[in-house]
Amino acid sequence: MLLAVDVGNTHTVLGLFDGEALVSEWRVGTHPSQTADELDVQLVGLLERRGIDAGTVDAACVSSTVPPLVVEWVAALRRLADAEPVVVGPGVRTGMPLRTENPAEVGPDRIANAVAALHRFGGPALVVDFGTSTNFDVVSAAGEYVGGAIAPGVKISMEALTARAARLGKIELVAPPSAIGRNTVTSMQSGAVYGFAGQVDGIVRRIWAELGAPCPTVATGGLAPLIRPHTATIDHEDPHLTLHGLRLLWARNAVPVPATGGRRLTT
Repeated sequence: MLLAVDVGNTHTVLGLFDGEALVSEWRVGTHPSQTADELDVQLVGLLERRGIDAGTVDAACVSSTVPPLVVEWVAALRRLADAEPVVVGPGVRTGMPLRTENPAEVGPDRIANAVAALHRFGGPALVVDFGTSTNFDVVSAAGEYVGGAIAPGVKISMEALTARAARLGKIELVAPPSAIGRNTVTSMQSGAVYGFAGQVDGIVRRIWAELGAPCPTVATGGLAPLIRPHTATIDHEDPHLTLHGLRLLWARNAVPVPATGGRRLTT
C-alpha cells in the first residue's frame, strides 16, 4: 500500500491508499524540529491504532512546505516502506507543464492539487486550498499549470487581528447567524467567514475572467468546510484532493524493483 504525506506549515495530512482507494487518513500537527526517529514512532503508532500492519506499506510519496522536514520524512518513510519515497519537487515528473516564471518555486502541495484537479475535471480548472494560506491554483484548458494567487489564511489573519487589537479576543471560527453581528464575537465571526468567502469569490471571478469563462472550481484544505458553503463560485469540495494528487505523482515517478520488492525513483 502507498502512504501519501502532505506536510503543511500547520498540519500534516497522511493518506493510506490501496490502489486508487483511500482507506485511511490522519491529520496531525506539524513540528519543524521533529526527527526521523520521532516520525518513525509516530507513523507506526498511527497505523497500529487503526489496526493496520506497518509492514503492508511498501511505497510512499511526500510533499513538504517545511524544507527542514524533507530529509527527516524521507528517512522515516524509507524505513517504513523499505523503499525510496517519491519527493514532490524539482525534477519530479508531473505530467503537467508548469508555465510560471520560476517553476522551481511552485509549492509541492500546489502541484499535487493541480494534478488532481486536472485528473478529475480536465482543463481548465481552479483549486482553492484553505490552509495556513489560501492558495488559488489554475490549470489551463491545455492542461498546464499557469499560476494563481496566495492570500493570508483565515486563522493566521484572525490571530494577527487579536494580537494587534487589545480589545479583541480569540473566537471560535464558526459562521454566525447573520452578517450583522450583534456583539463583538459574532461581528468578528462575520468578518472572518463572510469576509473571506467574499474575498474568494472576488479572486475566483477575476481568474475566470482571465481564462475567458467560468471553470470547475474545487475547494480543499482544513478550512474548506467553514468557508466554501458561503461562497457563490466554488461548486465542488474534496478534502482529499492533495492526497489524490500525491498518489498520481507517485504513480508517474515510481517503478517496481523486482530484486527487492520495493520501489525507486525513475531517472
